[in-house]
Amino acid sequence: MSEEYFDPKLKLITLNANKPLAEKIAKEVGVSLGKASVNQFSDGEIQVNLEESIRGDEVFVIQSVSDPINQSLMELMIMIDALRRASAKLINVVIPYYGYSRQDRKARAREPITAKLVANMLEMDGATRIIALDLHAAQLQGFFDIPVDHLQAAPLLANYFIQHNLTEDVVIVSPDHSSVARARQMGTLLGGAPIAIIDRRYSKAEQTENLEIIGDVKGKTAIIVDDMIDTGSRVTTSVEALKNGGAKDIYAAATHAVFSDHATQKLQASALKKVIVTDSVQIPEGKQFPKLVELSVGTLIGKAISLIHADQPIDHLFKTISEKNED
Repeated sequence: MSEEYFDPKLKLITLNANKPLAEKIAKEVGVSLGKASVNQFSDGEIQVNLEESIRGDEVFVIQSVSDPINQSLMELMIMIDALRRASAKLINVVIPYYGYSRQDRKARAREPITAKLVANMLEMDGATRIIALDLHAAQLQGFFDIPVDHLQAAPLLANYFIQHNLTEDVVIVSPDHSSVARARQMGTLLGGAPIAIIDRRYSKAEQTENLEIIGDVKGKTAIIVDDMIDTGSRVTTSVEALKNGGAKDIYAAATHAVFSDHATQKLQASALKKVIVTDSVQIPEGKQFPKLVELSVGTLIGKAISLIHADQPIDHLFKTISEKNED
């Protein structure tokens, strides 16, 4: 957003989960981050301070609900409450990574649906719009009764492979059956590349997981695509199966770099050439590793914020690369 269009009633506020990304978003929008601070009392209670008036403003509060996940969520809830009580006109919640998103259904008896609980809490607190990036399941949008703009990082990830000439003789790999739609989308973005599926069968008798590959990967460059990498086990076991199936070079691409437990060590020690992720989750220095490539979603989210504030459609942000090339 150029300076001539600057609107003093537009405010961007960041919390503690991912300040570097918030700064990139603010730069794209063309505004400075609002004056606010988040601290803790000696007993761990969270204290939020708004250090400027936001009365009648349209506020975008930026917070990934990531590690430490419960603290990040409480920071967000308390900030929304502060904004509502300070008479903000609109409270748009920008959640680059939606924690608890995997708990989106009852997989077993007596389980909670925590993703829905978080949605209820955000609405009850006073959020008027949600801007999310690559939710674990697109159906999570229906958990809200307020507008949800669901941004996608797939074109950004696909651009990496295009720019590095990794589109010839390539196969897109879904690490399980639930990620097939995501693999097909990446295949479309890469010019109609075929897909393969890792078929996982758990044997109770042997207490082991058997992996079979559906599709042809022999002699091809394989790109494993998922929405997030958490412990890294699903990716690394997929790499082993692909190597056994004759894949030439193997890459992993995911939006959210959760990297819990010993994920980074496992990924670095694997046969992967590169691990391409976005900065939706801030990756601390201790979790950086040589094979890691981090792309920024700051421009994507910043453009979405500018368009939403201007009451303009954001559908062109969802266009595939091939569609953009035809414009």
